[in-house]
Amino acid sequence: MKKSIEFRNISKSFPGVKALSDISFKAEEGSALALMGENGAGKSTLLRILSGDFQLEEGSLIINGQEARFNSPHDALAASVSVIYQERQLVPALSIMENIFLEDMPSNKAGIVDRKAMRKRTTELMEKFGLSVDPAELVGRLSVAHQQMVEIMKSYRRDSAIIAFDEPTSSLSDTEVNILFDIIRQLKEEGKVILYVSHRMAEIFHIADHIVVLKDGRLTLNCPVAETDESGLIKAMVGRDIGDTYANLKRNEDIGEVILEVENITTDDVSDISFSLRKGEILGFAGLIGAGRTETVRAIFGADSIKSGKVVMEGKEVRFKSPRDAIKNGVALCPEDRKEQGLVLARTIVQNISLPVLSKICKWVFLNKKREAELADQAVERYSIRTPSIHKLVRELSGGNQQKVILGRWTSDLMDTKILILDEPTKGIDVGSKAEIYKMVCEFACAGISVIFISSELTEVINLSDRIIVMHNGHITGIVDRKDATEEGVLALAMLE
Repeated sequence: MKKSIEFRNISKSFPGVKALSDISFKAEEGSALALMGENGAGKSTLLRILSGDFQLEEGSLIINGQEARFNSPHDALAASVSVIYQERQLVPALSIMENIFLEDMPSNKAGIVDRKAMRKRTTELMEKFGLSVDPAELVGRLSVAHQQMVEIMKSYRRDSAIIAFDEPTSSLSDTEVNILFDIIRQLKEEGKVILYVSHRMAEIFHIADHIVVLKDGRLTLNCPVAETDESGLIKAMVGRDIGDTYANLKRNEDIGEVILEVENITTDDVSDISFSLRKGEILGFAGLIGAGRTETVRAIFGADSIKSGKVVMEGKEVRFKSPRDAIKNGVALCPEDRKEQGLVLARTIVQNISLPVLSKICKWVFLNKKREAELADQAVERYSIRTPSIHKLVRELSGGNQQKVILGRWTSDLMDTKILILDEPTKGIDVGSKAEIYKMVCEFACAGISVIFISSELTEVINLSDRIIVMHNGHITGIVDRKDATEEGVLALAMLE
């Protein structure tokens, strides 16, 4: 019997939310089915049903022609189903090879873990995936991109018949993306069933054979790739034609004086970094993964130590010993890894938004919960955060809504944010939510907030930024004005040795 997976009349509800409603589609061996939709459309819920994290309420999951019911992730793995989540399922304190073989470590006749064999097999996998790191390196010390590659290798090693990828390229460089696509093509040739979730249109038309689109928990498109185009996908996802994403943005035409000067700063990761930022300016940072963009802003924000050089803010030299110092001085950071570094996932929306202003809404030891709720309500309304309640746990929100919670935190009425650093703010976010965030970024600038905007998508950086700083290997290789910026020119600087 041919390998296949079929979702048949699947429905799933949570308190106050109908996450999925009567979803039906099928994917077969040797093909890749792209699953698309805005954040909150139901894609993650569907994958978590497939992985055994969520249990079915209505409908059937058909694996290779037989009805299956997974009560746990272990059941799914036993049925040869692997789901590679955007949120990495790794143990930071263990090595690369230990993570890859975590539930199935090779052993010798005495039952002792055969570390030599484990290292050998891991090395073979890493060569296949183009990852040149010591197999014994702790996963917690790896970059986000390399951790994502380890997550993919872990699933590849299991040789599952059905493999679902959830935004696998969101943290990868172009070279790593090409390697992944080669692997997926090989998996298709081996007869695997591939489910592929991505918001990147170019990827979908490059790798997928069939497309399914969800909107508000309902199926709005189910067809072969050849029968649709980018415009048709966007309409199916957002329910309207969003037009030119950048054409209608309101730009700040009144950029002010210099608010921040970075002079020759050097850290463990970057060297001799110098640039200025003006009031109300959007300053883009471009470069390949590992170029030093994140490390630069972490140093400015007080998260990493500065070895030499200085930072001048509003004419006075500052040296932030911690992020707390930066926040007190009006500098805020939305980090690249919003789940690990930006949010307290086990807390609610209201608790996450009020974190930096608790001292302002407490009298003695008593929290003014009414004021706290007002701040959260304002953020939900201002940024159209999709939630039935401000008391919903942040981990239960989609990626786009989680990003909006962070923005709501730093721009609440009680914050005096002067410089807002956005590190990959649209990573893993759908086209509709991206358009909303672009509009917000321009509105921040028009309100006089200076924005540092980091993105691996050149189109975003070029179209949003007033100036672009390009980095490579821990150094600045060029500064380009928007009017002079082209993708070819910025990429050339990003690859400059």
